Amino acid sequence: MAGAVTNVTDDNFEEVVLKSDKPVLVDFWAAWCGPCRQIAPSLEAIAEEHGDKIQIVKLNIDENPATAAKYGVMSIPTLNVYQGGEVAKTIVGAKPKAAIVRDLDAFIGDEVSTA
Repeated sequence: MAGAVTNVTDDNFEEVVLKSDKPVLVDFWAAWCGPCRQIAPSLEAIAEEHGDKIQIVKLNIDENPATAAKYGVMSIPTLNVYQGGEVAKTIVGAKPKAAIVRDLDAFIGDEVSTA
């Protein structure tokens, strides 16, 4: 369903993310990570507003270490945008929603709202 942030695992990462026909932002996170929890509402909002253009998924690195290791995720939160099975953009660290939207502009093609 468009507009919802879903969870991916090592097992379904290729199917959900790499084979997607639209860009997919993967939030590499962990339950103990404060900044990860900070950006979660922003990612939910971006999924609601731009879910038709970009899919947003979360990958818990503690439960799914293989994918995080494969993509060299060293610090979290790390947001990777995958397009055509490749990493098209990497955003590291917690940022305000407006900054994340700005970083995603090439994928969602919206003017940044000032809200």
